[in-house]
Amino acid sequence: MLSHGRRPETPPLRMSVDRSVPHSPVIQVVGDLAYMTAAPLRVEIDRTMDTGLITLILDFGGLKFIDSTGLSVIVHAWREGQQRGVRVRLRSVPRFLGAILDMTGVTGLLAREPTVVEPAGATPDDRSVTA
Repeated sequence: MLSHGRRPETPPLRMSVDRSVPHSPVIQVVGDLAYMTAAPLRVEIDRTMDTGLITLILDFGGLKFIDSTGLSVIVHAWREGQQRGVRVRLRSVPRFLGAILDMTGVTGLLAREPTVVEPAGATPDDRSVTA
């Protein structure tokens, strides 16, 4: 219990998915992205990646806090995007998150486009994606 009588609690993470733009869904994140709250976002990222999208946009305009687990979810989204040929973009990045992304080198990862490698003699429908 905290000294002022309140119990420590982790504010819930809220998210919504806007699929109004085909192939470019936006996952809006509101609250604290931390150890106790990150799993549902990771699940939503995986579910959304399975829908045949071209770009995934993560909107952090309502983010209040992030810890290393939350950061790992962003890296997970990037990794999945690299494997699936999906661009991952961040939108409405708060100053504190921008600083963390810069210090950890994640900003550089997110700037990389997924690489599409075509085997010799392959048609455009035979493309495979590498990270």
